[in-house]
Amino acid sequence: MAYAIDLFCGAGGMSEGILQAGFQILFSSDINESVEKTYVNRHEQLGLHQGIQTYHHRGDINDLTGHIIRKKISNLKIFEGKKVPKIDVIFGGPPCQGFSRAGRRNCDDPRNMLFREYLRVVDEVKPNYVVLENVVGMSDTRLNGFVGVTGVYYEDKLTVPEILKREFELIGYRMLKPKVLNAAEFGVPQRRNRFITIAHKKGTKKPSYPKPTHLHGDMLTVKDAIGDLILDEKIRNEVNPVLSEFQLESKNGRTPDVNGSPIPRQKTNNSETSRHLPIIIERFSLFKEGEDGTRIKKRIKNKGIDLSDKPHLIGHIEDNTDYSKEEILKRFKRGDVDHKLLHLLLTKKNIRTRLDRNKPSPTVMTLPDDYISPFEDRIFTVRESARLQSFDDSFEFLGKRTTGGLRRRVEVPQYSQVGNAVPPLLAKAIASEILKVI
Repeated sequence: MAYAIDLFCGAGGMSEGILQAGFQILFSSDINESVEKTYVNRHEQLGLHQGIQTYHHRGDINDLTGHIIRKKISNLKIFEGKKVPKIDVIFGGPPCQGFSRAGRRNCDDPRNMLFREYLRVVDEVKPNYVVLENVVGMSDTRLNGFVGVTGVYYEDKLTVPEILKREFELIGYRMLKPKVLNAAEFGVPQRRNRFITIAHKKGTKKPSYPKPTHLHGDMLTVKDAIGDLILDEKIRNEVNPVLSEFQLESKNGRTPDVNGSPIPRQKTNNSETSRHLPIIIERFSLFKEGEDGTRIKKRIKNKGIDLSDKPHLIGHIEDNTDYSKEEILKRFKRGDVDHKLLHLLLTKKNIRTRLDRNKPSPTVMTLPDDYISPFEDRIFTVRESARLQSFDDSFEFLGKRTTGGLRRRVEVPQYSQVGNAVPPLLAKAIASEILKVI
């Protein structure tokens, strides 16, 4: 048996892949209470009970030490009267907002320093292999005045990969050149690029990065992933008359329980739909597949649009302008619209997109209203988002379904748990390569 640790584990996307590859996870950690409930519940479901086969620690990595980890592992019931095994590999994805290209990058964001704490724990536990996962922005972010695990001060504005290589060398590891992996190339129905770094202890066998299994025309699509979850029975039967292989695997389960058998879906969970107001449904209906806010505005200006069957949108525009219903219909029909009219029709949210059923999904987000289903005028359910991430249907996300405002700083609702996760099938591909050399 190969043994692993998963730090910054979140709801457990990386852990799902680690388990699918054949590892046993002895210790995991995350700071958030919401994800802890989901993570522990899933592992209990798999027969991996807290304090018996595994231990999940909720806490700040700044306070986590190798001593704490070794103590928790040595106290597991499965090792009672036995020698505690050495940890083969530590996996981890330190929070990445400071490196992200999705918003304004902040090199001084304190969350950037969490990868140093990750390296500190690696140095204290000393596994044979290390996997670090993060956003692509980590590949070219430069840090100035960084102080390493051993106290080395880096005056030059080095990139994070340059710092990582030097830091790994100092604590006794060889680092492979980091690589950006696209989840869609590993059987995930989603284009999601992740920055992956693998290191191995000096003297151990050098591992490799996984090779893509799905290229170009072989990539799974939104329809492949969630066509069977369409709510309207008539549309579902037309679009998805036969279950795809991916859908069958999602229903039957990929992650083995303690006895080695995957758990099939026993009930439909995380499938609650949002109750959209009529005006929202009308707004969603305006989008063509593959069209985002910018493209639909361009289309309306160039070709015009017929709003005669959109009474709620017409009423909304009437209430906020001096135009009559007839004038509004005429203006939109011929594309004679300004920014104000377009904003009233569509809002200012240009990122909103109706996905293309015949392509992989773009990166699954933590905000559910960014994407519209290609099949129905609504946003995706938590279950559909989880499918796009390659989670098994039996995996249940706990806590609030969604939240907003200032609460987002402390709460991690179901949609965020899904969006923040590493796609399990991508994690499996990486973990499987490590297992080959153990």
